[in-house]
Amino acid sequence: MQKFLECAKEAASIARNIIATEYDKNAFKITIKADMTPVTEVDVAVEQAIRAHISKHFPDHGFFGEEEGKSNIDSDYVWLVDPIDGTKAFVRRRPFFSCQIALMYKGEIILGVSTAPSFNNGEQFYAVRGVGAFRENGERLSVSDITEFSNVVLSSGNLKSLAQDSARWNNYGELIKQVNSTRGFGDFLHYHLLAQGSLDLIVESDVNILDIAALSIIVEEAGGVVTTLEGDKLSLETSSILAATPEVHAKTLKLING
Repeated sequence: MQKFLECAKEAASIARNIIATEYDKNAFKITIKADMTPVTEVDVAVEQAIRAHISKHFPDHGFFGEEEGKSNIDSDYVWLVDPIDGTKAFVRRRPFFSCQIALMYKGEIILGVSTAPSFNNGEQFYAVRGVGAFRENGERLSVSDITEFSNVVLSSGNLKSLAQDSARWNNYGELIKQVNSTRGFGDFLHYHLLAQGSLDLIVESDVNILDIAALSIIVEEAGGVVTTLEGDKLSLETSSILAATPEVHAKTLKLING
């Protein structure tokens, strides 16, 4: 496992250098994809650099990237990469974007590295299944011990799909009434905050696995629970997230789904 982690961290370092340099230059080209989301030449260059580094070390592994898609996806080992998660933030000069690198083995995420090149001196969290979650300097991460809604800090991300489900949207409103406070940190940031114990619950209804694969194992190895809003295990088809401390997750799952 160590060799996989070292490769992922090396790839993240390569990505961090490219992204930070181009962000400072602020001269990149932007195009709009078919789904009306932006993509920059930096997204593509970073994904290609990550793919090249991983392929050099593990040529038989599969790869699923946000910009260039899937290759050798039937391999036991598949790397899941979003070169710049939060491209809209990158383009609009908000430092809340990140590079997400995860490794899946036979359908289970076994490691993840989350790097924010322009936030908090290039903040990086990482995790290995069964080992723990850590800051880049090796400090172990741990979720809070919050158990009651009255003490919970809730952060939400994209909620468009949830808003279209009237029953669960009403249930979400009940959740908001019961928690201590609500925020919308979004992107990588609220997962990092959850993993370090600074908030307690995350709800998102519009994500893809590349956005949250690395972040999910970081939260889990910090002692949290991560599922879909329906309570299912994450997969390549995942599109929603419920992440929280264990007791809060169980209570929220029951409340949102009635």
